[in-house]
Amino acid sequence: MTTTLDPMDAARLSAWHERSTADYIESRVASGETREQATAAAALTDAELFPGGEPADGQHVFDVVSDGENVGILWIGLRDAATNAWWVYDVEIDEAFRGHGHGRTAMLLAEQKAKELGAATLGLNVFGFNTVARGLYESLGYEPTAIQMRKPLP
Repeated sequence: MTTTLDPMDAARLSAWHERSTADYIESRVASGETREQATAAAALTDAELFPGGEPADGQHVFDVVSDGENVGILWIGLRDAATNAWWVYDVEIDEAFRGHGHGRTAMLLAEQKAKELGAATLGLNVFGFNTVARGLYESLGYEPTAIQMRKPLP
């Protein structure tokens, strides 16, 4: 299996960004935020990292391509220039291709690409309900740097 990261073309970027933002809002709501809070957080992220619907300098969106077939997406970018800290903002393997190692390969390629672009570290957020992704990241050597916890009060 040959897998590459190909820069996402402009024709697909807009539709992906709209769907990605909607998914991000839903994940934040599933994690306990109100829809208003989640929408506001997404708007702040967009204003900084995707102004006008285009990636800001230092932000890179890729198609994950395996043996010539698009199997998912990856968005990485510079998070802190002072420390050369980079971030995985979004990684998603299309449902039909999950369970075949594409997520692991995409993350390894993300590490390689970030390093090529000057990264000293690569971080990410994983929502608590996403146990499959958390297991993948832990198996690749990612360690928790903060854990948020919540308890509903009756």
